[in-house]
Amino acid sequence: MPQYPPLEEYGLIGNLHTVALVSKAGSLDYLPFTRFDSPTVFAALLDADRGGSWLIGPADEAVRSKQLYLPDTGVLLTRFYCAAGIAELTDFMPIKHPGQNCAVVRKLRLVKGELTFRLRCAPSFDYARQPHEVVPQPDGSLLFRSLGPDARQFRLLADQPLRVADGAATGEWTLRAGDTASFVIEATPVDDPAFIPGDLAHYAEGAFQDTLHFWQNWVEKSSYTGRWRETVLRSAITLKLLTSLQHGSTVAAATFALPESIGGVRNWDYRYTWIRDAAFTMYAFLRLGFMEESKAFLRWIMERCVELPEAGDLQLMYAVDGNAELPEQELPHLSGYRDSQPVRIGNGAARQFQLDIYGELLDTVYLYNRYGGAITFDFWQHLCRLVNFVADNWQRPDHGIWEVRDEERPFISGKLMCWVALDRAIRIARDRSFPAPLVEWHRIRDEIYQEVYHNFWSEERQAFVQYRGSQVLDASVLLLPLMRMFSPAEPRWQATLRTIEQELVLDSLMFRYRAEDGATDGLRGQEGAFTMCSFWFIENLSRAGQIDKARLLFEKLLGFASPLGLYSEQIGPEGEQIGNYPQAFTHLALISAAFQLNRDLDARRAGQPQGHQFV
Repeated sequence: MPQYPPLEEYGLIGNLHTVALVSKAGSLDYLPFTRFDSPTVFAALLDADRGGSWLIGPADEAVRSKQLYLPDTGVLLTRFYCAAGIAELTDFMPIKHPGQNCAVVRKLRLVKGELTFRLRCAPSFDYARQPHEVVPQPDGSLLFRSLGPDARQFRLLADQPLRVADGAATGEWTLRAGDTASFVIEATPVDDPAFIPGDLAHYAEGAFQDTLHFWQNWVEKSSYTGRWRETVLRSAITLKLLTSLQHGSTVAAATFALPESIGGVRNWDYRYTWIRDAAFTMYAFLRLGFMEESKAFLRWIMERCVELPEAGDLQLMYAVDGNAELPEQELPHLSGYRDSQPVRIGNGAARQFQLDIYGELLDTVYLYNRYGGAITFDFWQHLCRLVNFVADNWQRPDHGIWEVRDEERPFISGKLMCWVALDRAIRIARDRSFPAPLVEWHRIRDEIYQEVYHNFWSEERQAFVQYRGSQVLDASVLLLPLMRMFSPAEPRWQATLRTIEQELVLDSLMFRYRAEDGATDGLRGQEGAFTMCSFWFIENLSRAGQIDKARLLFEKLLGFASPLGLYSEQIGPEGEQIGNYPQAFTHLALISAAFQLNRDLDARRAGQPQGHQFV
């Protein structure tokens, strides 16, 4: 049976265009090459037999290993311990600037003793759909070239001897204390297979220093000095790794098709940019002092608004470059992580109708207008189209924030975010003195408020519910105070928080809803606790004045992170990471909860009011 390491045994590296996952055993098991949503060349994470991997590690099987990030960087260190010696494998991707090729650098160093190492580089192009050939080059490198219609290639460079067999490069050699070895794979244009010049060890060391300095200089731009700084900045680095340097957009997660329950069917492609994440991404970067990232993200949002033929054509997700075509397909030849099928690429939910995206987009623009810089009147006119669409369509049912794949319903998340769209548009118009039908917008905003307050409240459950007329509890109601529709002091909200804690919360873990309540999304199977929602719950506790309880649960929830401080979408029944990994929204929610908690703790110490503030 193929072996699949737990997700928490993987570290993330990247170059702000794509990412890779490296296991604690030194195996690079996941790499879309050369963009986040490109076809993979290594995908053993999704099929240990056919997916392809690149292993570097001790030949001795009696080895212990651990991983760590070099402080304040995205550089990953895997340390091997065995009776014969100690070694370190350093993995990173040099930040790709214009004119440079995408590359992965792996530096091996023996700290003490004497160890024999092995290497096996066995790619599998185009999600393991295309065969390839290996062509030795005059400079000693090996060129791996796919043989399909869309030819792709990369070359492997090594300063240790390698041999070729069955489409893979393999090698075995012995290092002594102080010895080093360097390995690089580099994406190469089909018409120019040589790019990295000179001595390989010299290149690898120079790239290492440049990458270290990039990350250290970037982290130094942060203005965050509060509690849990190391944890917060590790989440910020993770978000940065998931953000496109070229386009400014952030993908929802590094991976595709990792299951929400082992053996289940909820296996989605998250390598795209959700409008829903926009306000949270913007707010996280702004709060931490990373202004350039928030501005770049806003430019991406503006481009989506300007190019819309009609206001109703706004999609809930796009490719990193703004491409709207994300056709969903299954890859039946891949067995999936721990036999979880189907393996999907693309995402059919892109075509769903979801009202909440309008509110999230307007909240993004509001935050930028307040903290990042002024928006133009030309852009404002595009926004007005969206706001007027919301004003005309807010009563329509939709697929909701969880992208249910059965019928549309009047979800509370859609109504809340329609209220947010109108509220933020009114504030922007006032701040910039833009012309706008404010009387009409005010009227509809207040009508939505009344609708939510009266018609989404269940007297029986003593809580606001998932959709009008239901009795289903849903974690999405936690956004009511977070998006500042209701005050934490509102009695109906306080009752909701109590009910949610009793029925959806397990210590520091929270489920987004429960099937036994009648919640359905049109799919079979179970799911774990939603880590993002767990952080939302903690932030709500802090805003409601339950600061000590919020802090305790926050610090307990941090204990569910991987040893590297990474979170997937969910926590499984045995406390394991499940779902796509790492997930941006979870790290955004962590930053937001830490920020709120830190502010409330500081306010309490200074004898100032705590909790709800509109910022």
